[in-house]
Amino acid sequence: LHRQAEQTCRQLVRTQEEHERLLQAAVEQAEGLEHNLRTAEAVLAERAAQLKDTQAQLSRNKLLIKDLREENRGFAVALQAAELKQKSTEEKNQLLEEQASALKQLIGKITPASLSG
Repeated sequence: LHRQAEQTCRQLVRTQEEHERLLQAAVEQAEGLEHNLRTAEAVLAERAAQLKDTQAQLSRNKLLIKDLREENRGFAVALQAAELKQKSTEEKNQLLEEQASALKQLIGKITPASLSG
């Protein structure tokens, strides 16, 4: 009976030691998981900050694009007006060239008549 009690006691000690080892392993695993969680939270916070910065930059870019579109509309109107003015100038120039040609012909006809007369 005494031997059986000693055996049971040794068995209980081994079981307790095994439980302590398992508990220590579980504590270490929990600490590792906690560290991983903190690391993941830090990465997520950094990514969130990056996304916020990116979103702010996108908003600024949208405003710049809007401003550029408005400016381009103004340039398009100015270009259209300049093209119309150029066309009008070309037409006037053509008319002046025709008038100049007609005057040259007239002068050519008048000059020989005045020289002979």
